[in-house]
Amino acid sequence: FIRTRVLSAAYKHTYRGSAYRAVYKPFTGRNASSTTKAPKKSPLYTRTGDKGTSMLYSGERRSKRDPVFEALGNQDELNAIIGISRELCEGKENGLEDMLVDIQSRLFDVGAAIATPPQGSSANKQARTQFDSRHTEQLEKWIDILDSALPPLRNFVIPSGGLCSTHLNLARSVCRRTERSVVPLLEEGQTDPEVYRYLNRLSDFLFAAARTAAYKENKEEIIWRKAE
Repeated sequence: FIRTRVLSAAYKHTYRGSAYRAVYKPFTGRNASSTTKAPKKSPLYTRTGDKGTSMLYSGERRSKRDPVFEALGNQDELNAIIGISRELCEGKENGLEDMLVDIQSRLFDVGAAIATPPQGSSANKQARTQFDSRHTEQLEKWIDILDSALPPLRNFVIPSGGLCSTHLNLARSVCRRTERSVVPLLEEGQTDPEVYRYLNRLSDFLFAAARTAAYKENKEEIIWRKAE
């Protein structure tokens, strides 16, 4: 939530900075020091976290080892991997792209909710970052649609079925890790229970999406075989 506003400003600044570098030629003649200008400081870095702490949306500073930041880091990694998966899916036109881009936005909302623990956060901030149950319900609808169009699963399958499918399975495994990292927060009442429900359902969606990607590409899903 906070990062979105920061990144918006950062991208504008980066664009201006790129244009500046494209036309700027250092003057090396007489009085060079009085004619050259250093670029404006980028908002991408603040130096406030250089001692191993970071700030939550509530305004509280905590160690970066805190379980909240562990969960936020996993959520960020998950979003990045889904982004890679979405790019691959767009290339194959398998119909998953719109679902995945919506999920990426919802993961930003998940991060905002995690960064706003009930203890120490104002009622206004809690209201702004509350995670709506309809997002979890939407995942369940998508799972039903995808799974109903797939051949019945009668055996365990290993990650396979092409690049889209395997990357979606990678996203699924990172989603499970993200989910596990939220459990301590859930147990201590530090996050919205709906956030956990969403992540739990998201891993199921990613499994269905991985199977769908393989099916749409007519790629074989490799069956797990017990060692002889």
